[in-house]
Amino acid sequence: MILRWLAACVILGRRVLRRVWMLLLRPAFGAHGRHFIFDPAGHYNYANIFVGDDVSIGAGATWMATESRIHVGSKVMFGPNTTLVAGNHNTGVVGQYLYDVHEKRPGDDVDIIIEEDVWVGACATILKGVHIGRGAVVAAGALVNRDVPAYCVVGGVPARVLSLRFAAFDQMLFHEQMLYPPERRLSAEDLRQSLEAARGN
Repeated sequence: MILRWLAACVILGRRVLRRVWMLLLRPAFGAHGRHFIFDPAGHYNYANIFVGDDVSIGAGATWMATESRIHVGSKVMFGPNTTLVAGNHNTGVVGQYLYDVHEKRPGDDVDIIIEEDVWVGACATILKGVHIGRGAVVAAGALVNRDVPAYCVVGGVPARVLSLRFAAFDQMLFHEQMLYPPERRLSAEDLRQSLEAARGN
């Protein structure tokens, strides 16, 4: 009984400390919206990460962007152990060890953009230059090295489109109408491109 009580106290203490640590680190991000929750023990290039409202980042995150930025829209969820790498090494220098090369080529560091209403599963990796469209789902363990169309579900190594998030085109239209004012809705043409991407696999 005493051990159970002590365990409960330790769990509560860890939660309180984690919350305080998170609140102290929030201002280090480039920008963040309301209700931003993240693992304070994760590894981030804080100043180059910009997130919207209602974003949660699971435990064990590693987000790196030294010469570029990571942009995350609102209402986005990340499972545990996600990795976002918005840069690369210059591997084209002759006569130098990779370790000694510090100069970057123009395409070595490119922003990652994740639009709103996205879910990124546990242990997924997203690489430089990737743009993940609104409403997309990235499966656990996926390696995303190219753009993801809106409302598509991607998975695998490297990731490819597996399906649409919704069963029918009309459901995507209805979802847009329910959540967004007319000026912010994706066009029917944009949504058809997602449909074609899903059909092409």
